[in-house]
Amino acid sequence: MPGACGIACEICVLHEKEMCPGCPPGTDPKAPAFVEEMKRECLSCPVIECAVKNKVDYCFRCEGFPCDIHYQAAFPYTNALLDTWKRSLGK
Repeated sequence: MPGACGIACEICVLHEKEMCPGCPPGTDPKAPAFVEEMKRECLSCPVIECAVKNKVDYCFRCEGFPCDIHYQAAFPYTNALLDTWKRSLGK
């Protein structure tokens, strides 16, 4: 199942390297609890936090995508790929 970023955790190199625990879609009823659990473990992910806050399941479905959150994080997408999407979407 894809995380809020839109990448399937099963094929994500960040997940394989244990740099990302994987997450539910932002609209999943379990997502707010997941964000709070991460915070209790002193972890944070601006991607899932934003998806929950803006009530979108995946970043691709957000009107603001690509946004500063992805550009600042520099993962899971490179800035070059974000720029390509931005041009394709006419932003």
